[in-house]
Amino acid sequence: MVEIKEEIDKHILEAINVHAYYGDKHALDDINLKIIKNTVTAFIGPSGCGKSTLLRMFNRMNDYIDLFKKQGSILINEKDIYDPGVSVEDLRKNIGMVFQKPNPFPKSIYDNVAYGLVIQGIKKKSILDEAVEKSLKQAAIWDEVKDDLKKSALALSGGQQQRVCIARTLAVEPKIILMDEPASALDPISTNKIEDLIFKLKDKYTIVIVTHNMQQAGRVSDKTAFFYLGKLIEFKKTKTIFTNPSEELTERYITGRFG
Repeated sequence: MVEIKEEIDKHILEAINVHAYYGDKHALDDINLKIIKNTVTAFIGPSGCGKSTLLRMFNRMNDYIDLFKKQGSILINEKDIYDPGVSVEDLRKNIGMVFQKPNPFPKSIYDNVAYGLVIQGIKKKSILDEAVEKSLKQAAIWDEVKDDLKKSALALSGGQQQRVCIARTLAVEPKIILMDEPASALDPISTNKIEDLIFKLKDKYTIVIVTHNMQQAGRVSDKTAFFYLGKLIEFKKTKTIFTNPSEELTERYITGRFG
């Protein structure tokens, strides 16, 4: 019984009987999954299968979409994030988001990374300096930009911009990081740096990544969830998903015999 209790305590994120709709379209159909703290979970599946919809439900990004509605529960540390008393602003401090295309602000590298702290009211330069350096180091880009922090982030390469965006996310010290195809717009070298970074970050953070890249899911994730037509077909350890899936649909997708 003790071992079961310890396993339950590790669950930081949970979806229970989740349905999602865009108007009449049933985008997610009865999703149930538990994500363990300090792991990387990959969501895979064809376009339109619901994986990004679920990812964006974890920090309520879909709240801005007209005609979106949901049923079921999303729990962070056993608390439903859709309860009326939940502050979405506080939620997003704990759940950072990295998007498909790098989206740095038209500001300096320094101001990009410090942005989240500044809007929280932190003004002391020594605190901001320390947070910017720490976050850029965590995002594996400090050595490339440390002598030019006043440079516009828009002047960086795509891969560098994405790592600055990751540093911006890390600066507010979230517990969970959501990544929606964070390397799909990048070259292979930059993609490799992002993948190395994801692997290192799971020591301190829980990461959920949406990817169309099977090899990427296999390289960076501990567990993989395969979605198809709004349903969660299979959710297991990544090694099992890729070498011995239980469902024929999963095997066809993994091996490219899909459609």
